[in-house]
Amino acid sequence: MMDWWVSMPKLELHAHLNGSIRNSTLLELAKELGEKGVIVFSDVEHVILKNDRSLYEVFKVFDLIHVLTTNHKTVTRITKEVVEDFAAENVVYLELRTTPKRNDSKGMTKASYMEAVLEGLKAVSTVDVDILHDSDVKSHLNAHTQCGGGINGTQRKKIYVRLLLSIDRRETTEAAMETVKLAMEMRHLGVVGIDLSGNPVIGEWKTFLPALEFAKEMGLLITLHCGECFFRCQTPKKSMKC
Repeated sequence: MMDWWVSMPKLELHAHLNGSIRNSTLLELAKELGEKGVIVFSDVEHVILKNDRSLYEVFKVFDLIHVLTTNHKTVTRITKEVVEDFAAENVVYLELRTTPKRNDSKGMTKASYMEAVLEGLKAVSTVDVDILHDSDVKSHLNAHTQCGGGINGTQRKKIYVRLLLSIDRRETTEAAMETVKLAMEMRHLGVVGIDLSGNPVIGEWKTFLPALEFAKEMGLLITLHCGECFFRCQTPKKSMKC
């Protein structure tokens, strides 16, 4: 049964880049930070290895990941590994969402963060990666399905990757708008939409609404995360105009 599931061509329509990092990679990078005195490794080791994390523990892991992903080289490595892992499970179309990060002390801008993500896509070696916005995805996927997972016996496997740029609920209106404008600039590189996510007890809906409405006006698709906790969660009181 498992062999059949793995071999079946799949579409992944909402994968979190940071939520798909290999545990082995997380442990390796966290250990390096511990040795440098940036974090206390013992505080995060058990949470990384735990399978049934609480919501609090999930965001504790994300706090660690936010520290890890201030390094361009790490962002590139993580992106490469995540795409290769999805391809290994025969995912043929992948929508990957990630939050562009700015860290002036590390020389990272939101644009340079996304450049590191693109470098990770280029570095994938196990399959061909297609990020072009105007690629004929539907025709390829139909052929892929009809042939039982491959175009023919010799052609190299391909995965189509599209990107969603995420606005973090901790951000300001100006920072959210910066992300939307960056998404517009990168549409030819496979960016198809905007995502609002982050700790659900942080931020107010009115902070992000101008950026989301602008994104919709510009033709970007929008994904909203809400209702992920049972206390003090603020969800939109009224929907955006469809």
